[in-house]
Amino acid sequence: MDTGKAILGVMAGIAAGAVIGILLAPEKGSDTRKILLGKGEDFAKDVNKKIDKKFDELMHTITAKFKFAQNDLVKPKKNKTAAS
Repeated sequence: MDTGKAILGVMAGIAAGAVIGILLAPEKGSDTRKILLGKGEDFAKDVNKKIDKKFDELMHTITAKFKFAQNDLVKPKKNKTAAS
């Protein structure tokens, strides 16, 4: 099949789907936009919550590893001063 014909077929399918969707839409466009906007806002809130949770987990892990490394660095100094 020719590339031009394939692209034309895809575009025709998209156009036909859009027309059918508009004709069969159960609600007015303004109502549909409000619904989509609400779902978009809900999605954004969920993503932000997940990002905040992962950030908190990451900060906890980094803090724990930093304290562990800090203790490893401090312990040898204590041993050296005790031996002196």
